Amino acid sequence: MQSVAQAWLVYRLTGSALLLGTVGFASQIPVFLFAPLGGITADRVNRQRLVIATQTASMILAGILAWLTRSGHIQVWHIFLLAGFLGVVNAFDIPGRQSFLIDMVGKEDLMNAIALNSSMFNGARVIGPAVAGILVSKIGEGWCFAANSLSYIAVLVGLLLMKVRSVPRKSNRSPIEDIIEGFRWVNRTKIIRSLLFLIGLVSLVGMPYTVLMPVFADKILHGGARGLGILMGATGVGALFGALTLAAKTGIKGLGRWVTITCATLGISLFLFSFSTSFWLSAALLLPCGYSMMLQMACSNTLIQTIVPDHLRGRVMSLYSMMFMGMAPFGAFFGGALANRIGAPMTVAVGGIACVFGAIWFGRALPELRIEARRLIVAQGLAGGEPVQELNAQPVEE
Repeated sequence: MQSVAQAWLVYRLTGSALLLGTVGFASQIPVFLFAPLGGITADRVNRQRLVIATQTASMILAGILAWLTRSGHIQVWHIFLLAGFLGVVNAFDIPGRQSFLIDMVGKEDLMNAIALNSSMFNGARVIGPAVAGILVSKIGEGWCFAANSLSYIAVLVGLLLMKVRSVPRKSNRSPIEDIIEGFRWVNRTKIIRSLLFLIGLVSLVGMPYTVLMPVFADKILHGGARGLGILMGATGVGALFGALTLAAKTGIKGLGRWVTITCATLGISLFLFSFSTSFWLSAALLLPCGYSMMLQMACSNTLIQTIVPDHLRGRVMSLYSMMFMGMAPFGAFFGGALANRIGAPMTVAVGGIACVFGAIWFGRALPELRIEARRLIVAQGLAGGEPVQELNAQPVEE
């Protein structure tokens, strides 16, 4: 909710597509810069306390933004500063929260927990902005920020009530050595490296369409804030169906193929959306966009968490954060700059084509990647509800 309300506030104050991209850059570049520190922190400290600390900080920052906006004192530099602070918090929150999953449910239920968490995490990133678009048109940006701040109360109460054994993990090496170990493991693990590369590509060239959505809603489709809410709502409906699709799946077999297909359909949908001048056609084309993006990220998250050893979980999930959210600011910044030069439609079209090429590359590498993935999953003793022996016996072509 806060992301879209913040983007609309910047656009309302400045009318600049470049600044839209820049505020996205300011809010997410700290994730790229500080996520490795967040990852090593998640691997060394009590993860429950880490998540409580980051959620408290997020609540305070949202409250400050709400007060500044409602009081009429808000200025663009305030938005940039608070967005930057929130990015630093997220750099520690995301790997901490992702790693906390195994502490909550154990290895027996980890696969189901990952699927549920991925659905909620990615669905919230799409459904929340849809709600924000409607609320902005009805009651203004300030109340969106206030609602976001108040929502953390329930989160914190839930975290404090949990009776979870989250043991800090000691290390005899320096933090730098541990961070390097995580990078090296990912670099020599082809399946993880390929999944992270594809996530980074989509975040860089695919996600900027959400940053540029105010431009489409206002100048191209002439829908204003209400139109922005409807467009984001269409994306949210698509994401909801993506979450239901993942929830209906049992086991991890075929997830690599799903990643390939959803990346391709995202690119095709974005390309078609970029050329639409009909409001309702554009809204319809955003349904597969939300569906594909949600499902690709959730499937990738599930595969990564299934493969990674627990002692490296925080560090690997920090790299996931870097690719998922950390690459997005570069996409937002360059997307905004490119939209200033060639227009928002052409910018989104180029991103869609790049997503299709990424899907082709990953699909061609998939048969080889499956062999390594199967070996690592069996080593972890996790088969996502499938007997390990059966998973190990599956032919490569499946």
